[in-house]
Parts: sequence; C-alpha cells; structure tokens
Amino acid sequence: MIVETGHYALVLAFALCLVQMVVPLWGSLTGDRTLMAVAAPVSLMQFALVALSFAALTYAYLVSDFSVLNVIENSHSQKPLIYKISGVWGNHEGSMLLWVLTLSLFGALVALRAKRMPEDLAATALSIQSWVLGAFLLFILLTSNPFARVGAPPMEGRDLNPLLQDPGLAIHPPLLYLGYVGLSITFSFAAAALIHGRIDAQWARWVRPWTLIAWMFLTIGISMGSYWAYYTLGWGGFWFWDPVENASLMPWLAATALLHSALVMEKRDALKIWTILLAILAFSLSLLGAFLVRSGVLTSVHSFANDPDRGVFILAILVFFIGGSLSLFAFRVQSLKQGGIFAPISREGALVFNNLLLTTSCATVLVGTLYPLALEAATGAKISVGPPFFNLTFVPLFVPLFLAIPIGQLLAWKRGDILGAVQRLTFAVGMAVVAGLILAFARGEPVLSVLFAGLAVYVIVGAFIETWGRVIAGGYSPVLMWRRAIGLPLSQWGSAIAHAGAGVTLFGLAATGWGVERIVGMKPGDNVNLGPYIVTLEDVERRKGPNYVETAAHMTIREGGVVVGKLDPSRKFYAHRSMTTTDAGLRTIELGQVHIVIPEQNSDGSLDVRLYWKPYVTLIWIGSIIMFLGGGFSLADRRLRVGYARRPREPKVQTAPAPAE
Repeated sequence: MIVETGHYALVLAFALCLVQMVVPLWGSLTGDRTLMAVAAPVSLMQFALVALSFAALTYAYLVSDFSVLNVIENSHSQKPLIYKISGVWGNHEGSMLLWVLTLSLFGALVALRAKRMPEDLAATALSIQSWVLGAFLLFILLTSNPFARVGAPPMEGRDLNPLLQDPGLAIHPPLLYLGYVGLSITFSFAAAALIHGRIDAQWARWVRPWTLIAWMFLTIGISMGSYWAYYTLGWGGFWFWDPVENASLMPWLAATALLHSALVMEKRDALKIWTILLAILAFSLSLLGAFLVRSGVLTSVHSFANDPDRGVFILAILVFFIGGSLSLFAFRVQSLKQGGIFAPISREGALVFNNLLLTTSCATVLVGTLYPLALEAATGAKISVGPPFFNLTFVPLFVPLFLAIPIGQLLAWKRGDILGAVQRLTFAVGMAVVAGLILAFARGEPVLSVLFAGLAVYVIVGAFIETWGRVIAGGYSPVLMWRRAIGLPLSQWGSAIAHAGAGVTLFGLAATGWGVERIVGMKPGDNVNLGPYIVTLEDVERRKGPNYVETAAHMTIREGGVVVGKLDPSRKFYAHRSMTTTDAGLRTIELGQVHIVIPEQNSDGSLDVRLYWKPYVTLIWIGSIIMFLGGGFSLADRRLRVGYARRPREPKVQTAPAPAE
C-alpha cells in the first residue's frame, strides 16, 4: 500500500501543478491578489507530496520489496544499507524522482521567502517553476514510473551496478542535483521578469542568492563526481572530458558567469540583457545534460538510460522551455532600458571580460560535445573529440581568466586605475615567482607545471590583496586589525576565499605533470620504485563480502626504509551482476597520494598492477571545498539575504468600540 501511496502522491502533485500553472499566473497578469496568493501554499503542498513519493520508494528499497520492478533491477537483500538508500537514485526512474524532488524543493523555498518579494513576480516565478515541475512529473508518470509492480515477484533482486556501490555515489548525485536542478529557479525568475518587464537591480538582488546556492552545490557535486571517477573507475584520472562530465561542466560555467553578471546588474544596474540571457542559458544547459544522459544518444559510464522514446520526450521538454524562454526574451529585449554606464577599465569591465571568457569556454565545451553527435546524425561518420581538443581550446581561455581575477578585484567601480591595481599586486607576483623558482628546482620539468603552479600562487595571494589592504588601513595594531577584519562584509571574504579556492584547484591540476605512473606484474615479495617511495606486495588474500567475492592485495609503502603507509587495493566480483570492479588503494601522504589499482589477476597468481604517485593531487578537491565555503560566506552576508525591503503589510482598519448599553 505504501508503494501505491507514493504513486498517487505523484499524480496529486501533477494535479496541483496544473492548478499552479494557470491560477497564480493569471492572477499576476490581472492584478488579482487572491489568485496570486495560491502560489505559495500550493508550492509547499507540491513539495510535501513529492517528498512523500520519494520516501515511499526509499521504503521499498529498505525493506527489499521485490514486487516493485525498480527495486528488482537495482537492489539486493544482502546489499549494505547505504547502497540500498543510494540505489533509490542510482537508476533512471529513481534519479528522475530525485530531479522532481529538487525542483519542488526550490519552489517551496521560494514560497517561504515570497513575502519579501513583489507579489506578482513571486507568483509568476512559482507558476513557471510549476510548468517545469509538471513537465517532468508527466514524463515520470508516462514513461518512467518508479512504482511499477510485477505480477510474480522474484525471491531476490539483480543488485545495483557495482560501479555505483560506493559511498561517493551516496552523496554525489544529491549534491549535483541541488546545483544542476537548482538553476531552474533562476530560470523561473528570468521568465517572470520578462513577462512583467521587471528587470532591474532589485531583481538581481533577489536572484543572486538562489544562483549562489545552485553554484555552490554544483561546484561540490562536480568535485565529488570527479573524485569518485578518480578512485572507482580505475583509470587513474579525475577528469576525462566525457560527454556527461561536460554536461555538468557547462551549466557550472554559465552559472559562474551569471553570478558575476548579476553582481554588476545589482551594483550598477547594467548588463540586464546579458544577465537575463545567462539565467535562461544556465538552466537550458542543465536540460541539455538531462537529454544527453537519458536519451541514448551517447554511451558513457555515467549514463542512466538508453531509451530513445524517453529521449524524445525530454527533447520535447527541452525545446518547449528553451524555445519558449528565448522567444519571450526576443520579444522583450527591445523594451529593456540601458543601465549604468562604465569605463572599459573598471570592475564592471573586468567582470564583463570574465564573462566573455567563461561563456566562450562554455561554447567550446558545447561544440566539442555535440559536434560528434551532429556529424554522426548527418553523415553517419563517427569521430571522437577527446582531451587533446578540449585541453588545447579550454586551457588558453582560462589562463587570461586567472590572470585577470586579482586585477579585477582591485579595480574601482565605474572607472578604475589598472596601473595602480597592477602595482598593488607586486607582492602576489613576487610570491608567484619565488614559488615557481622553488618548484623548478625541487620538481623540474615539465615547464608548464611550474608556470601554472606559479600562476596558482599568484591567484591565491592576489585574492586577498584587497581584503588585506582594508584590514591594515588603520595601522598594524592587532586589536584594530581584528576589528577591521570582522567588520568587513562577509561577501567580501566569501569572494576572496572562493577565488583563492580556484587558485588552489589550479595548483593541484598543475601538479599532475609531476606524477609518476608504473604498470607492472607483481607477486608477493616484489618491490616497485614509485617516485620517492618503494611499494612492496606483501600478500594476496581472497575474502567474501555481503554480495561479492574480493581479491585483496596487501601492500606496504616505504620511504627511506621507513613504513609510511599500507594499502589494500582489490578486485570484486558481483555474482548477481556477473561483473568485476576494482577498488583502488589510496594513501594520502602530505598533499599527494599513492594510488594503486589491480586491473587483472593472472593464471599464475601474479597481479597486473597500476601504481601512481600524484603529488599535491588532493588540492584539486580541497580547492573546490574552499570555493564552496567561499560561497557560503557570501550567502551568509545579511545584505545578500535580506537587503531588500519587505512588502508593506496591509494597514489594519481601526474600528470604533461599540457603545456601552
């Protein structure tokens, strides 16, 4: 009965979407406050119903209800609890349910804040959000029902794809969806602004926190996904320019540009057209990613489904919302008034330069991802666009971007002094040169790694130059400096921290050039030199897990004869899936990692082993965490959250007291 309750909850949520699509929107167009007031409570009810549906599917997984087809195909009674939970979204149907749960969540959050916005804008935005939610609910109900029953339930399920039985996959998709799908609310606000012609600095202030939330979770979600690929897939890398990886990178690039564009619009009432267009494109790229992942047009380890019929449905959703929003944009663009004027050399100009590089990078990734698909559809020819193309086109665009980040922070609004900004960066440049010389002496080639590491140090130090200047403006008294530091806006700290995080990630990427890779056959007692370490295979053990059989290699890492770590890389065989996976052995030493994978076991008992030494590799993910925290500091700034006035309440009517009898 619980399963049926989950299904019915989806149907009721779709019915509420039909109401919300029309009633609040009509109320906002006619000025009927009663109709507009429907938007907030209905959004909260939609979230409650979708959450109930998601809880029902989770319950079916927890109790191993094998009368549900989705549970049969993606679960097993002996599977660990964490993977029973992550199995809910480790498939197409469940992941789509997580998608609509996230859509309804953002609608509910906006509904809770609706009293701080103009009634017509909030009602229209929530109505647009319901159009998006309703489209995907209809998609689930017609093509991807997660609650479908089977007539004769089997005794056991087929188990979850072993590649997905990993703690990272219990965290990565929800985080990614909070960013990926969270951009829907900025899309809804953009469409609402176009409908009402309310495109001004105040609108940018309303939208920027929601964009920042989506950007934060998209950043950490992409980072978690790259770390999962790094230690789970056994390829020894964290980014492969896979089409599905690109599908999440493109919205991130657009959202990053949108954040900076909205800042200019908020501060200077400029870049209105550009900001609205980016809000539309960011979510449009998220929809494109959903189409690529679920349509079957590409094959990837990250793909959820290969059903062309479902792909056509999602394509129709994509065309409707992208086409409709761009048509509305084209209709309204002539009525948008020019905003504030600024000189090319100014903070606004630096942010425009930043946006041009980000959007060009996004376009480059888009072309590289879609061109092979378009060529195959048009001519039947199959080509592969891989890392060489993306590295040669993407990297040259990001180098000037990193060079410009500290300079832009030091320029004044409206009109800046670029020579003065460069002079203030002397210390950052000096630190970069010193770091580069030290690394060149200690690490040597490749030269590009030294140059990019120096650039990273320049970005990290330069990110705090403006903040440091404000802290010491009144002298070097520790008490005064502390007061100035805590008195600075949190958004300024957040901006500096986020930019420094980007520099930390760049340093980790640069350091990949100093890595060492060995591929050898090993037997117990064999030693392998790996950079500064010696790795010894001590023993090979065969052991049984809850739903797999495992061959584990016990290895010891020594430096100068001293043991610095032990690893147990393994190969796991899942009988129910007839599938073998590898579990990498990872040992973090300082900021680097020893990474060992066993791709094959030979008939003579020896192991084919891949060994990697990756100095400073952890900085790639530490940098993304720092960026996330920087976004959190900015979001915590009270000016960003409540800097707009509350809508005035209706005056209370004073009634005269009744005369005494």
